[in-house]
Amino acid sequence: MRTARNKTEDGLFAVTGEGRAVSLFRLVLSFMAVVMLAFVLIEGWRIWRDYRQVFINAENAVTNLARATAQHAEDAIRQVDAITAALAERLEGDGFEHIDRPRLHALLKQQAAIMPQLHGLFVYGPDGSWIVTDKDVVPAGANNADRDYFIYHRTHPGREVRIGSVVRSRSTGDLIIPISRRLDRPDGSFAGVLLGTIKVDWFVRYYGDFKIDERGALVLAKRDGTILVRRPFVEKVIGRSLASSDIFRHYLPYASEGVAEAVAVVDGTPRLYAFRALSSYPLVVEAGLSRESIIAPWRHDMLKSVVVLLLLLVGLAAFGWVVLRQLRERIAIERALHQAHQTLKAMALTDSLTGLGNRRRLDAVLEAEIRRARRQGYALALVLFDLDYFKAYNDRYGHPAGDQCLRRFGALLQQALKRPGDLAVRYGGEEFVVLLPNTDVQGASQIVQEILQLLRRQAMVHDGSPVGLVSASAGIAVGRPGLEAVTPENLVAAADAALYEAKRQGRDRYCVAAGIEAGAG
Repeated sequence: MRTARNKTEDGLFAVTGEGRAVSLFRLVLSFMAVVMLAFVLIEGWRIWRDYRQVFINAENAVTNLARATAQHAEDAIRQVDAITAALAERLEGDGFEHIDRPRLHALLKQQAAIMPQLHGLFVYGPDGSWIVTDKDVVPAGANNADRDYFIYHRTHPGREVRIGSVVRSRSTGDLIIPISRRLDRPDGSFAGVLLGTIKVDWFVRYYGDFKIDERGALVLAKRDGTILVRRPFVEKVIGRSLASSDIFRHYLPYASEGVAEAVAVVDGTPRLYAFRALSSYPLVVEAGLSRESIIAPWRHDMLKSVVVLLLLLVGLAAFGWVVLRQLRERIAIERALHQAHQTLKAMALTDSLTGLGNRRRLDAVLEAEIRRARRQGYALALVLFDLDYFKAYNDRYGHPAGDQCLRRFGALLQQALKRPGDLAVRYGGEEFVVLLPNTDVQGASQIVQEILQLLRRQAMVHDGSPVGLVSASAGIAVGRPGLEAVTPENLVAAADAALYEAKRQGRDRYCVAAGIEAGAG
């Protein structure tokens, strides 16, 4: 009986030990699968978020580009429209038989000199002959009766200005955009055409000043799709029609402005376009960035992230294999896993560029600080900083210099915060947050003033800023959770509103949110 009992106990111990080993094996295997899946999901979400962000940034860029280009074109044409309207009224009012040609020539020449976009101003008689122009020399036998704009006005009694397709000037050989008006006799019969011409090259030079990728495009076209100007400039493209393009077929009939992805009919390049129809004239502006230029930086970062993720997964798999092979050392392995968990947790809460906490760190701390402030009855201050004109800084000096600027500002925040309970985090991009427990408006304002002054003393040159140096704007929100309803969301929102007000007032300053506790800097 003793022997049998001993064998039974040994078998029980063996089953128990095997069961523990199997349970530990399953636990480790499940843990590794969950961790790997979590890394894959988190990294996949981050990659997707970054992908969406690059397109949001690109949409903002092309929208601003289209808006600026449209305003430029509208202003240029409006000036020519105004001068031709005034000249037409004068010619028709004085009578064509009383034209003082030398005086009118001097006036046209003066107006052409004032407006840099003008190629010339011309008055044609009812037979197409040149009556007067701003040019000093008129070609012998010059006649424009065969021009499209002349034929149009001769057969259409309308008084509105007409923007024609690009033609080549007979006097200078330049490519020009004709802007014309009909001239009438007192009885309403056709008396000729008043023409103002804009140099295509003037638009080309203006478009060339924009910093867009090599495969990007800027287009000024008539409402029927006829191309007037395009960057990159290729002469044979001028005059081609965009009427069959997706934007003209599927977007412009329903909206005067917008953003769309489309393949260019001119060169077949996929681009993200912003389009805008001019409000006063039948013209359309398109600004496009090539899809490749948008996603290339994202793809580069994504490939690096995938490589790092694969290395991490391989490392985790190897780690799990070692754990399964060394079950007897489970205590040491558990300690290693705990240490690895703590390291990963610290990495997840730290911004790798500046060494400050990141947004997750703020989310983890802010709610607890609000509860503590509510229990102990003190004020809690949150300050939102934003580096002024930081995109212009990156564009001018490059992203490595921009990263160095962010690191210096992060070090400056750490220098300014004296108490252990104060927290500085990089909120995202060029935005930083400082959390100040047990601090009222006066104390927060004093700290912010010190930070802004320290930044000014850094004297980091920034030619893209009106002040010539890197500066920052700040918004202060102070709440008393024991006396009012304070949440992380409304505290951050109040600081953000104050920051917006500081930027609206001219940047390089701070404002205090009035919604939580009144005051301003």
